[in-house]
Amino acid sequence: MMKKFITYIFLFCTVMVAQAAQTRFVMSAPSAVEMGQQFRLSFSLNERGSNLKLPPGLSDNFQILMGPSQGSSTSIQTINGKTTTQVEYSYTYVLRAKKEGSFEIRPGSIEVDGKVYESNSLTIQVVKASTTQAPQAQGGSGGQTQGTTQNIDLDEDNLFVRVELNKRNPFRGEQIIATVKLYVDPNIPIAGFDEVNLPTYEGFYTQDIDIPQQINFSREVYNDKIYQVGVLKKTVLFPQQNGRLKIEPFSMALLVRQRVKARSFFDDFFDNYRTVKARVTSDAVTVNVKDLPAAPADYMGGVGNFNITSDISSEKVTTNDAVTLTVKVSGNGNIRLVRTPELELPSDFEVYDPRATDNVKANDNGVSGAKTIEYLFQPRFEGDYTIPPLKFAYFDPSTGKYVTKSTPEYKLKVTKGSEEQSATVVSSLRKEDVRLIGKDIRFIKQGNPAFKSRGTTFYGSLLFYMIYAVSTLMFVLLYFIYRKKARENANIALVRNKKANRIATKRLKAASGYMKHNNNEAFHEAILKAFWGYLSDKLGIPVADLNRESAINTLKERKVEEDVIKDFEEVVEQCEFARYAPAGGSEARHELYKKAATTMSRFEKQIKR
Repeated sequence: MMKKFITYIFLFCTVMVAQAAQTRFVMSAPSAVEMGQQFRLSFSLNERGSNLKLPPGLSDNFQILMGPSQGSSTSIQTINGKTTTQVEYSYTYVLRAKKEGSFEIRPGSIEVDGKVYESNSLTIQVVKASTTQAPQAQGGSGGQTQGTTQNIDLDEDNLFVRVELNKRNPFRGEQIIATVKLYVDPNIPIAGFDEVNLPTYEGFYTQDIDIPQQINFSREVYNDKIYQVGVLKKTVLFPQQNGRLKIEPFSMALLVRQRVKARSFFDDFFDNYRTVKARVTSDAVTVNVKDLPAAPADYMGGVGNFNITSDISSEKVTTNDAVTLTVKVSGNGNIRLVRTPELELPSDFEVYDPRATDNVKANDNGVSGAKTIEYLFQPRFEGDYTIPPLKFAYFDPSTGKYVTKSTPEYKLKVTKGSEEQSATVVSSLRKEDVRLIGKDIRFIKQGNPAFKSRGTTFYGSLLFYMIYAVSTLMFVLLYFIYRKKARENANIALVRNKKANRIATKRLKAASGYMKHNNNEAFHEAILKAFWGYLSDKLGIPVADLNRESAINTLKERKVEEDVIKDFEEVVEQCEFARYAPAGGSEARHELYKKAATTMSRFEKQIKR
């Protein structure tokens, strides 16, 4: 009874948590506005609510001009035959800022089924009103006027690009996030891009961050002015030199739409625009790279925050067994530039070059991932050995100090292997490194060697003349075979005759596939194509001139048996009938296929070339 009660309580809590997770109450507004500019503060709720309360203190910094205006939208979605309906309720206020500054809007609240839900909070930056106005078209009055162009002011304050760095004074090897941004005045309509030359970052090791191909513009305040900002490129930079590194200016061309002033009274009824090219150039950016302090002996070039782990394939092996020690360096930083630590092993081990693989990714937080290093070695003699720990030191830029971590120590127990194992060779050895392990004397040829008299040569011997004669005979034979094949290939009719059976067999196989998938029309079509194509190639009759009567007459001239011709007629009649009438089922198709294959086989035996 107690167990059931606990189960009910658990299910009830699960349902309540799921229901709470499904209720969404979201507040949204522009991140930046100008003084005197009206903007919308919106709330969206996916359930019907009541008693909406605005964020506390909202009226201290913003004037509420209108609201709330309520609305709803319905979306219907069908997945796997199940239809769901979602209703979204919205509440919109029109506000205007009272003063400049950055203001945090605390969460609003609303009641749903007697329970109060809070929205998210927002931060809105209010800046001084811009004096730049969108260009207005002024029409002439009283006849035609001289046409001029109303140009939008394309100065450096309204349209520019810049490289934004999250760090300006990094250590050598410390990662920096570089973001190339395009700043556009909201009144300037951008139609496209041309001649884009992004920075090359000389003196840095770089790794690009994936961003959407389509540039999404968002509002951002820069130098107390609101811009539409689009991210063109994001890159992780690793400075490779000390001192002052300069990111050279780069340029790009933008296509901007400009409105043309009306030339006549009738032009006032139409919008006239032209597209002009505006070139923008970035400013140079400098980075002051600090040198690293004196490094310890175990420093492997890592700058960031890392961890090191290890694993050994086996601690109990026999002599000459291959043992793999896998070391994994993971974390955030310049993982690709981390050097491979050196593993010191006893002299009785056969050691091979370590193999390292990287698995890293770059995002807005920098480069993170892991470097996996595999050490392969073979113990040559039995005994108890110690695999020493690997020490790995890296520089942590957050503390400005080196951190040393190490792998655990492993105890390796080696027992004597079989006699065959004592002479094994690892397949990864190079040819010049091959040697028999466990032998004191190497490269001694064993067995009964074959001796030959001094001064004798292969040239002029009996075997030499025999090989020469056989080679000449084979050359002559291949020459005549080649000539025969060339003559046959020149005869197109003969070539088609030879290939007829192979092509027909392929088409019958295709018909078999259609039969398995119950594709009735394609099945009968494939059989007809197989027969007509075969007879056209075999009898030398063009497909356009081939019909049932001409095919039967020619088959009779070629001395084909009557029962074979009759089977051919039945197959053709059944296929043509099936194209205009329902088929008799899978069993009938199977019988037809079997009969068609048999008839084709008998054709091949009886039709003479």
